[in-house]
Amino acid sequence: MSERPLHIDINCDLGEGVGNEAQILPLISSCNLACGGHAGSPELLIEILELAKQHGVRAGAHPSYPDRKNFGRRSMSLSKEELTQTIQEQLAVYQLAADRTGTRMHHIKAHGALYNDLAADTQLAEIYLEALEPYKPTSILFAPCGSEFAKFAASHGFTIWEEAFGDRAYNTDGSLVSRKLEGAVLTNPKVVLEQIVRMVRQGLVNTWQNSTYALEPKTICLHGDTPGALEILMYLRRELPLARIAIAK
Repeated sequence: MSERPLHIDINCDLGEGVGNEAQILPLISSCNLACGGHAGSPELLIEILELAKQHGVRAGAHPSYPDRKNFGRRSMSLSKEELTQTIQEQLAVYQLAADRTGTRMHHIKAHGALYNDLAADTQLAEIYLEALEPYKPTSILFAPCGSEFAKFAASHGFTIWEEAFGDRAYNTDGSLVSRKLEGAVLTNPKVVLEQIVRMVRQGLVNTWQNSTYALEPKTICLHGDTPGALEILMYLRRELPLARIAIAK
């Protein structure tokens, strides 16, 4: 008997200056759009939201530390007021673009260093969730699979989609291997496919330390700025159905 078909959401970080949105959007089911912290602009948000609407792709906000110089990939020490202000400003920019395009903020996913820091720092997570409070009734929160942040946010009443990464290497504790290390970013389409199939079918990912980490993702991220991202996504669209896995629009 063949395995039953499974469905998975594939999300991609867009609006970050790569310029490949028109090619990527037909291949995915959700997108996370930079809204000024690490990249992006109001004009670009409107442009991509219109494209996402045409392709039936769910769109959400991708707030970050306010650090364009380092693309939001370095931790910052901000006061509660500073962090709250920048997150709320970024979400307001997104919401204005959503209103202009007749779309909605389906989800919110933190970017880069902020995403990683939230998983490790409960005090930071509390400030972040407080800033997101107005969006809690209408927007889903993307959070790392099995993380304390995912549990903490759920306990505060947020709807959570646990997220895994198809193009990143994992540590045994479920954290991502530092981008500073060679091999931390997976660029071979076959390797990415194998990792995603094992995540979805077995609930496991192989780790950097030659063990496994258990996870149950609702959504899987492929970074729009990963080298060969378009080629990886085209390969997945062709090969995932052969593994009885469908991208859930």
